[in-house]
Amino acid sequence: MQDDTDLLLRRILTDVLGLKQGQAETFDADTGLFGHLPELDSMAVAGLLTELEDRLDIIIEDDEIDGEMLETFGGLLEFAKAKRAPA
Repeated sequence: MQDDTDLLLRRILTDVLGLKQGQAETFDADTGLFGHLPELDSMAVAGLLTELEDRLDIIIEDDEIDGEMLETFGGLLEFAKAKRAPA
C-alpha cells in the first residue's frame, strides 16, 4: 500500500516537471530522477524543492540537498518521509 508521502511525491513530480499523466505512477525505488529524467534539470530542482517544502510542510536545509537524495525516486521518497517524521 502506498502511503500519503509516496502519493504526494508522485503528484508533486508530475506537477512540477510536467510529466505525462500516470508517468510517475510507474516509478519504483530504483527509478532514476536527476540525470535520468530530462525534465529534472538543475533549474527544475529549485522548483521541486520549493514544492516539496510547501506541500509536505517541511523545511529543507541547504546542507541536506545532495545528488544522492535526487538520484532515485526511492532516495527522494526516503528523504521526504524522514523529514515528515515527528521529531
